[in-house]
Amino acid sequence: MENTQGDQQHDLPFSSTQQPKYSKGTISIALVHEALASAKMQGVNTEQLLLQVGIPLELMNSSKTRVSVSVYAQLWIALADLMNDEFFGMDRHPMRRGSYQLISRLVMHSETVGQALKHILQFFNSIFDDIHSELKIDQEGMLLILHDHHSIKPMFSYATYLMLIHTLMCWLADQRILIEHIQLCCHAPIDDQDYRVRFCENITYSAKQNQIRFDATCLNIKIKQDKQSWYQFMLHTPQNLLTRFKNPDALSSRIRKHLMQVHPSQWLELNALSQRLNMSEATVQRRLKHEGLSYQQLKNDIRRDTAIEFLTKTEKSIQAISDELNFQDPSAFHRAFKKWTGVSPGTYRSSGEV
Repeated sequence: MENTQGDQQHDLPFSSTQQPKYSKGTISIALVHEALASAKMQGVNTEQLLLQVGIPLELMNSSKTRVSVSVYAQLWIALADLMNDEFFGMDRHPMRRGSYQLISRLVMHSETVGQALKHILQFFNSIFDDIHSELKIDQEGMLLILHDHHSIKPMFSYATYLMLIHTLMCWLADQRILIEHIQLCCHAPIDDQDYRVRFCENITYSAKQNQIRFDATCLNIKIKQDKQSWYQFMLHTPQNLLTRFKNPDALSSRIRKHLMQVHPSQWLELNALSQRLNMSEATVQRRLKHEGLSYQQLKNDIRRDTAIEFLTKTEKSIQAISDELNFQDPSAFHRAFKKWTGVSPGTYRSSGEV
């Protein structure tokens, strides 16, 4: 029987034990392929671009590899600079470099998120030819409808478009703006876990209309930003687009936060963790499964992402990385890493960037 207090919020204890400098996360190699797709069709030398930002070409051959958020952000910037298009050639009309900076600065002076959102959509509708946004308010909440004016686009295009809008909304409100449901006309990508983590779990495909549902109360939130905070926001963009404003109320987010506060040697077993959360083990498993994860996967993801960060951004030896992530020996780390990513740890260092 499930604990009747299973849905209460409980913060896990913080430990002051020395811990690795954890990664801010990684991005699926599938999204690297997607980001480069239009550029490749326009004749851009994508292999040279990958090497320029420190992504070894070998990583592109495995469906399980991932790149750090910082490296993906570098690719984002390099691609936008090269194409002079912050939408990477995915619309017939380019989003010229500096467009996002301009709209973010303009809407900062709005009174509410709702007022800002109207200006954002008006701005995007004046730029893009293929996607036209429409905002509807009904009894169930706020509905953002994306009309296709040319053809149905892949998930990556809609996700990038939504990311630009949603990040601005969250930043202006200085809080997470929850997305309740996304439905899209396109077919489901092979792996959409990164999209579900970034936006929401409730995503459906092959729909008759592209629409994103929000809680309409967000429209009344007062703007909480100023010129100084805008400079900070732009300084950390596009990283903000990729990592910021994840759902803090999701059980996986709470558990991940705890795991990143303690050394892997102190990570609790699931039964002990469940007790700390005042939930039954079955409740924790069920809720994580609903979010598309398991406790073991959360632990693996943190170790994998941190290993990738160490391998690409530091000169730490395999032995040192193995020790910091609490593997029994380097060979155990090597086997686990290859299982997670499909390549050896050394592949991430073939670019020579440390």
